[in-house]
Amino acid sequence: MKFTKIGVTTAVGLGLGLAVLTTASLPATATPDSGTAGVAANSAFGIQNNVLAAGLEQSPVAYGQLPLANPHGEVSHYGYNTANGGPLTQDAKEAFKTEPDKNVYLVFGAKHYLFQGHEGGPQGYVTRIDLDEKDLTKRVTLIADTRSDGAAVPTFDGITWDPFTHQLLLAAEATAPKGGVFGITLDDKGDPVDGKIVPLPALGSGGYEGIQNDSAGNVWLVEDIGGAKKAGGKVPNSYVYRFTPTKAGDLSTGTLQALQVNRADGSPVTAKQLADNPSDQFVTDLHSYGASFNTTWVTVTTGANNSATAAAAAAGATPFKRPENGVFRPGTNFGEFYFTETGDTDKGSTLPGAFGGVFRLSQSSPTAQTGKLSPAFLGDLEHTGLDNIQFASKDKLMVVEDAGDSLHAQRDALDSGYLLDLAGKGKKAPEAVRWLAEGRDASATYDHNTSPGYNDGDNEITGIHVSNGDPTAAGILGAQTPQMMGGDWRTFWTQQHGDNVTWELHTAAAADSHGDDRHDGKNDRD
Repeated sequence: MKFTKIGVTTAVGLGLGLAVLTTASLPATATPDSGTAGVAANSAFGIQNNVLAAGLEQSPVAYGQLPLANPHGEVSHYGYNTANGGPLTQDAKEAFKTEPDKNVYLVFGAKHYLFQGHEGGPQGYVTRIDLDEKDLTKRVTLIADTRSDGAAVPTFDGITWDPFTHQLLLAAEATAPKGGVFGITLDDKGDPVDGKIVPLPALGSGGYEGIQNDSAGNVWLVEDIGGAKKAGGKVPNSYVYRFTPTKAGDLSTGTLQALQVNRADGSPVTAKQLADNPSDQFVTDLHSYGASFNTTWVTVTTGANNSATAAAAAAGATPFKRPENGVFRPGTNFGEFYFTETGDTDKGSTLPGAFGGVFRLSQSSPTAQTGKLSPAFLGDLEHTGLDNIQFASKDKLMVVEDAGDSLHAQRDALDSGYLLDLAGKGKKAPEAVRWLAEGRDASATYDHNTSPGYNDGDNEITGIHVSNGDPTAAGILGAQTPQMMGGDWRTFWTQQHGDNVTWELHTAAAADSHGDDRHDGKNDRD
């Protein structure tokens, strides 16, 4: 079966696999210090193809117009809700795009599945792509679109698999009381036990986007709520959290904490300080290579609306400029947690930290109460709006952009995906290679120019995911060192907005040498 027949163009690279892609492998004319080595970014003009680094190929595993095998009312397609009765695309009254977002790859028995929450449209829902199913009418199923308490279902952004509770955990990125964490229990076959989305209020309510487990059964949350506008940019307003359950495997009760960063004199950096002075010297120092700050986890007690955000500020935790997603570094026994910071996504911002970055939190263990925070990579105009994050190996970190339409136009460049080499000591910028120059499909171009207002414009990179599908605790991201696109390891990303295509990455060299190594059937000889 060849998925290119479903009408989606696949742009390919030219001869070098990402697994071995380093700046040393690039032509002498490349400029690795600028983070633009590998391929050039696409101009923010008209329709553009995706461009991958040399040797990479991608094939679609699902796309927005694909009907669900088991539709429920207006929840009818992989990427559309038809509640308004509009056509699926490129029309002034088009249907609501539901934006399949982050991916979780799991193998149950002999079945290979990819799960997603949906962050757009009138309500959220959760889908599952059966990667083994060749009949496209049966490929995507609706896992859940109703809550156990009968309340409205929020839209979802983050997703992870919790092997301790046997639940998909989903993050709703909204201010309290709408935001928070929800669970869907799966059985040993990867099917929903009752098809209900269960709220988990013990984890607080906030604009959670990133969600990640550790080996101790804790849940780490990364919040994305934009701060108030001030002269020159925006105020830091979002936090990094850790939830420790009272009883292992039970998320109904526990302790919610937020990260507090301390100044050199030991005093905490607080929300009030940064709101009063968003140019505080701390922000400049935090966004300087070689910097290091002591950290402490402070307990937050949610009050009105179960708001984690307000409680974190009251407890003296330290806010950031829209942190979005986090992941543990393999080989560190869950002692290094990396998270992105999107920044202000505005070329005109003059405040320190305006272009965000990637930060490293180092602790003696995932349960430690203290640690060290340092910058791992600092953004600039050419690479900012950093969002999804995933390790491709022990030292290679994949980071993708969500810069937004305005910044695309300001810098005349669409979003990109980068591979960061973290093998250095952290005193200077790590090597960065652009593995993906995202394009803009016809539907996204239409939305950008003529959208009725409820569908997004330019395509966005989301859902970068590298996993071998192990559903046990041994398969938690960070427990094993990935062998990207090798053996049982598979790599996915979603081109959000527009046609809403979810892609699987492959290496051309592996496909040419081993015809049976492709997961999408493109090497089938029947």
